[in-house]
Amino acid sequence: MSPRVRRVRAFVGLGGNLGDAAATLHAAIAALREWPQIDLGACSGLYRSAPLGPQDQPDYHNAVAELFTGLPADALLAGLQRIELRFGRERTGVRWGPRTLDLDLLLYGDAVIGNPRLTVPHPGLRERAFILYPLHEIAPTLALPGGERISDLLERVPADGLQRVDGSE
Repeated sequence: MSPRVRRVRAFVGLGGNLGDAAATLHAAIAALREWPQIDLGACSGLYRSAPLGPQDQPDYHNAVAELFTGLPADALLAGLQRIELRFGRERTGVRWGPRTLDLDLLLYGDAVIGNPRLTVPHPGLRERAFILYPLHEIAPTLALPGGERISDLLERVPADGLQRVDGSE
Protein backbone atom coordinates (compact mmCIF):
# COMPACT_ATOMS: atom_id res chain seq x y z
CA MET A 1 0.00 0.00 0.00
CA SER A 2 1.40 3.40 -0.96
CA PRO A 3 1.71 6.13 1.68
CA ARG A 4 -1.09 8.67 1.78
CA VAL A 5 -0.17 11.87 -0.07
CA ARG A 6 -0.69 15.06 1.92
CA ARG A 7 -3.10 17.35 0.12
CA VAL A 8 -2.46 21.08 0.27
CA ARG A 9 -5.03 23.82 -0.26
CA ALA A 10 -3.55 26.37 -2.63
CA PHE A 11 -4.83 29.49 -4.36
CA VAL A 12 -3.89 30.61 -7.85
CA GLY A 13 -4.41 34.08 -9.28
CA LEU A 14 -5.35 34.21 -12.96
CA GLY A 15 -4.93 37.31 -15.09
CA GLY A 16 -4.61 38.46 -18.67
CA ASN A 17 -5.27 41.39 -20.94
CA LEU A 18 -4.46 40.36 -24.51
CA GLY A 19 -7.00 38.93 -26.94
CA ASP A 20 -10.28 37.79 -25.42
CA ALA A 21 -8.98 37.81 -21.84
CA ALA A 22 -12.27 36.64 -20.30
CA ALA A 23 -12.43 33.62 -22.63
CA THR A 24 -8.76 32.85 -21.93
CA LEU A 25 -9.36 32.88 -18.17
CA HIS A 26 -12.35 30.55 -18.54
CA ALA A 27 -10.24 28.22 -20.72
CA ALA A 28 -7.39 28.34 -18.16
CA ILE A 29 -9.84 27.38 -15.40
CA ALA A 30 -10.92 24.45 -17.59
CA ALA A 31 -7.24 23.47 -17.98
CA LEU A 32 -6.85 23.51 -14.20
CA ARG A 33 -9.97 21.36 -13.87
CA GLU A 34 -8.49 18.79 -16.29
CA TRP A 35 -5.09 18.59 -14.56
CA PRO A 36 -4.95 15.11 -12.97
CA GLN A 37 -2.71 16.10 -10.04
CA ILE A 38 -5.07 18.74 -8.70
CA ASP A 39 -8.68 19.01 -7.66
CA LEU A 40 -10.20 22.36 -8.51
CA GLY A 41 -12.22 23.89 -5.70
CA ALA A 42 -14.02 27.22 -5.83
CA CYS A 43 -13.41 29.80 -8.56
CA SER A 44 -14.21 33.47 -8.26
CA GLY A 45 -16.03 35.47 -10.84
CA LEU A 46 -14.02 37.61 -13.24
CA TYR A 47 -12.92 41.11 -12.31
CA ARG A 48 -11.64 43.89 -14.57
CA SER A 49 -9.05 46.44 -13.47
CA ALA A 50 -6.68 49.00 -14.89
CA PRO A 51 -3.17 47.66 -15.56
CA LEU A 52 -0.75 47.72 -12.65
CA GLY A 53 2.24 48.64 -14.82
CA PRO A 54 2.44 50.61 -18.06
CA GLN A 55 -0.91 52.28 -18.67
CA ASP A 56 -0.75 52.03 -22.49
CA GLN A 57 -2.23 48.52 -22.45
CA PRO A 58 -5.73 47.05 -22.14
CA ASP A 59 -7.45 46.53 -18.81
CA TYR A 60 -6.81 43.21 -17.10
CA HIS A 61 -9.28 40.48 -16.29
CA ASN A 62 -8.52 38.60 -13.08
CA ALA A 63 -9.88 35.71 -11.03
CA VAL A 64 -8.75 33.42 -8.23
CA ALA A 65 -9.06 29.63 -8.10
CA GLU A 66 -8.79 27.34 -5.11
CA LEU A 67 -7.19 23.98 -5.65
CA PHE A 68 -6.12 20.93 -3.70
CA THR A 69 -2.97 19.05 -4.64
CA GLY A 70 -0.30 16.66 -3.45
CA LEU A 71 2.25 18.32 -5.74
CA PRO A 72 5.16 20.16 -4.13
CA ALA A 73 4.98 23.94 -4.62
CA ASP A 74 7.78 24.03 -7.21
CA ALA A 75 6.09 21.30 -9.30
CA LEU A 76 2.79 23.16 -9.08
CA LEU A 77 4.51 26.36 -10.24
CA ALA A 78 6.13 24.52 -13.17
CA GLY A 79 2.75 23.14 -14.21
CA LEU A 80 1.15 26.58 -14.01
CA GLN A 81 3.90 27.96 -16.24
CA ARG A 82 3.28 25.16 -18.77
CA ILE A 83 -0.39 26.20 -18.89
CA GLU A 84 0.66 29.82 -19.44
CA LEU A 85 2.80 28.75 -22.40
CA ARG A 86 -0.08 26.72 -23.83
CA PHE A 87 -2.09 29.95 -23.91
CA GLY A 88 0.62 31.93 -25.67
CA ARG A 89 2.36 33.55 -22.69
CA GLU A 90 5.58 35.25 -23.72
CA ARG A 91 7.99 36.44 -21.06
CA THR A 92 9.30 39.66 -22.61
CA GLY A 93 11.03 41.03 -19.54
CA VAL A 94 8.62 43.99 -19.33
CA ARG A 95 7.49 44.08 -15.71
CA TRP A 96 3.71 44.14 -15.49
CA GLY A 97 3.43 44.31 -19.26
CA PRO A 98 0.60 42.91 -21.35
CA ARG A 99 0.09 39.15 -21.44
CA THR A 100 -2.32 36.53 -22.65
CA LEU A 101 -2.29 34.65 -19.35
CA ASP A 102 -0.59 34.99 -15.99
CA LEU A 103 -0.99 32.27 -13.34
CA ASP A 104 0.41 33.21 -9.94
CA LEU A 105 0.70 30.85 -7.01
CA LEU A 106 -0.73 33.07 -4.27
CA LEU A 107 -0.85 30.66 -1.34
CA TYR A 108 0.32 27.10 -0.80
CA GLY A 109 -1.24 25.87 2.43
CA ASP A 110 0.44 27.55 5.38
CA ALA A 111 3.83 27.54 3.65
CA VAL A 112 6.12 30.53 3.56
CA ILE A 113 8.48 30.12 0.60
CA GLY A 114 11.19 32.50 -0.52
CA ASN A 115 13.57 31.48 -3.24
CA PRO A 116 14.63 32.92 -6.61
CA ARG A 117 11.78 31.09 -8.43
CA LEU A 118 8.91 31.38 -5.97
CA THR A 119 7.68 33.62 -3.18
CA VAL A 120 4.63 32.47 -1.21
CA PRO A 121 2.51 34.14 -0.02
CA HIS A 122 2.62 36.09 -3.26
CA PRO A 123 4.40 39.40 -2.59
CA GLY A 124 1.52 41.53 -3.95
CA LEU A 125 -1.27 39.68 -2.21
CA ARG A 126 -1.65 42.09 0.72
CA GLU A 127 -2.13 45.26 -1.35
CA ARG A 128 -3.69 44.33 -4.69
CA ALA A 129 -7.45 44.67 -4.97
CA PHE A 130 -7.56 42.41 -8.05
CA ILE A 131 -6.23 39.58 -5.87
CA LEU A 132 -7.94 40.31 -2.55
CA TYR A 133 -11.51 40.83 -3.77
CA PRO A 134 -11.77 37.60 -5.80
CA LEU A 135 -9.89 35.69 -3.06
CA HIS A 136 -12.31 37.00 -0.43
CA GLU A 137 -15.22 36.02 -2.68
CA ILE A 138 -14.26 32.33 -2.52
CA ALA A 139 -12.54 32.18 0.89
CA PRO A 140 -13.89 34.96 3.13
CA THR A 141 -12.58 33.41 6.38
CA LEU A 142 -9.12 32.59 5.02
CA ALA A 143 -6.08 33.54 7.08
CA LEU A 144 -2.58 33.92 5.67
CA PRO A 145 0.38 32.14 7.22
CA GLY A 146 0.97 34.10 10.40
CA GLY A 147 -2.74 34.68 10.98
CA GLU A 148 -3.55 37.81 8.94
CA ARG A 149 -7.16 37.50 7.75
CA ILE A 150 -8.14 38.24 4.15
CA SER A 151 -11.21 40.12 5.43
CA ASP A 152 -8.97 42.46 7.47
CA LEU A 153 -6.71 43.11 4.48
CA LEU A 154 -9.74 43.85 2.32
CA GLU A 155 -10.80 46.63 4.72
CA ARG A 156 -7.47 48.39 4.07
CA VAL A 157 -7.42 48.00 0.28
CA PRO A 158 -9.94 50.07 -1.70
CA ALA A 159 -11.49 48.58 -4.83
CA ASP A 160 -10.02 51.46 -6.92
CA GLY A 161 -12.10 50.86 -10.05
CA LEU A 162 -12.12 47.08 -9.78
CA GLN A 163 -15.30 45.79 -11.45
CA ARG A 164 -16.83 42.35 -11.30
CA VAL A 165 -17.67 41.45 -14.90
CA ASP A 166 -19.35 38.06 -14.65
CA GLY A 167 -20.60 35.34 -12.33
CA SER A 168 -18.74 32.50 -10.70
CA GLU A 169 -17.26 29.71 -12.76
